This record gives sequence, structure tokens and C-alpha cells, in this order.
Amino acid sequence: MEPKSSFKDRKKLNLTVKREFQQWMLKQVLLAVVVSSVVAAIILYFYARQEVMSSFFDAHVKIRRVSDLLLPVVIAGSAASLIVGVLLSVFLPQKIAGPIYRIEQGLEKIGNGDLTATVNLRDEDTLKDLADNVNHATASLRRQVHEAKAGCMELEKAVLAGDSAKTTELLQLQKQLIAKLIT
Repeated sequence: MEPKSSFKDRKKLNLTVKREFQQWMLKQVLLAVVVSSVVAAIILYFYARQEVMSSFFDAHVKIRRVSDLLLPVVIAGSAASLIVGVLLSVFLPQKIAGPIYRIEQGLEKIGNGDLTATVNLRDEDTLKDLADNVNHATASLRRQVHEAKAGCMELEKAVLAGDSAKTTELLQLQKQLIAKLIT
């Protein structure tokens, strides 16, 4: 049974990992917040600009608190901010969702044994470096599998030729190639 890790044992939050991606994401979130705030402020401004002198005196019996007067403004501003936030949350994640989908498709092919599959993203996609790392890892695996296949063919030739010394040497080489693959 492993001991429970305490708060002190945890690693600190690392904000320097993928700095460009984090900055892009932060800009997108800040943009959504700023747009929502501006829309709410515009609505509040237009409500506040209305003439209330005559309607205020007529309604002074009905309005007991300032919150009664501002409640429609707050509701309208919140509704507008919510609508803008929902619209931004629908369209902004496409910059990430599309590349993630293509990376998943490539990884599924690779997972099914197709080491010729590559993940192709546009140069301006936010996860281009992740796709490049996946392609590099796949190329490395492909190279190791080719070496193992070539060694297997050489081993088969040596066995068929009856050359026991060569067979032993090639068998050791195959073991070394397979040992490189950590499973």
C-alpha cells in the first residue's frame, strides 16, 4: 500500500511548459471576457442614459430600492454576456478541436499498426508541434521495426543455410533490437 501523497509532495504548477500555447489560450479567454464585459457595459450605458425624471416620479411608489431599478439592467447585461460567452465558446475551441481530432485519427491508425500514417496539420494550427512529435515518434518506431524485420529475414536465411554460428550471432542481434523496445 502506497502512502498518501501530501500537498507538499506535489510538484509546483509549471507555467513555462508550451508558453506559446498558454499565451494563445490566455488571449482567447481574455478576449471572451473583454467582449462580454463590453457588451454588458454598453447595455448598462444605454439603460442609464434613458430619461427617468417623469417615469421616476410616477413610479416612486413602486420602486422601494435602487436594486428594483437596476434589476432589469443587470439581467439584460448578464443575458447579453451569457449569449456572447456561449457564441465565443462555440467558435473559439475549433482552433483546438480540429487539430486534436486529426491527431486522434492519426494515432488510431498508428495504434492499429499502420506505421506509415502521419498526422498532417496546417502550419498555423495551434498543435502543430504536437503533431510533429507524433510523426517523429512514429518514424522512429517504423525505423526500429524495419531493422527488426531485416534482422529476421537474415536470421531466416542463416537458419535455412544451416549456418549455426551466423544464426547465433543474428539471434543475439535480434534480441538486442527487441530489447530497445520497452514494453
